[in-house]
Amino acid sequence: QVQLVESGGGLVQAGDSLRLSCAASGRTSSLYTMGWFRQAPGKEREFVARITWRDGNTYYADSVKGRCTISRDSTTNTLYLQMISLKPDDTAVYYCAASRQYATLLSQMYAYWGQGTQVTVSS
Repeated sequence: QVQLVESGGGLVQAGDSLRLSCAASGRTSSLYTMGWFRQAPGKEREFVARITWRDGNTYYADSVKGRCTISRDSTTNTLYLQMISLKPDDTAVYYCAASRQYATLLSQMYAYWGQGTQVTVSS
């Protein structure tokens, strides 16, 4: 099993930056892909970004490309999402997810999920 715990969310103003963290524990040695998803009120969960754990290959949703950077620290088993130029449309609960296989933007490909962290961007 793998446990994921997100942190770093909060209330910010439009244009601000924020860095989310996700601490992974348990059987982390078998993880292949980790990603971030988000879910706004009344909307479906959507893909934000993902990274392959070993070689750091990244992939971003068009909506955040250029404003978000996903990274990982394999020594501490921590996943990050650095967000800049935040917009009110970025308001959502952000979830960390992990997979033991190569995964892309489909949430079904991720077996492990955190509890989420709220990001609220005021205009």
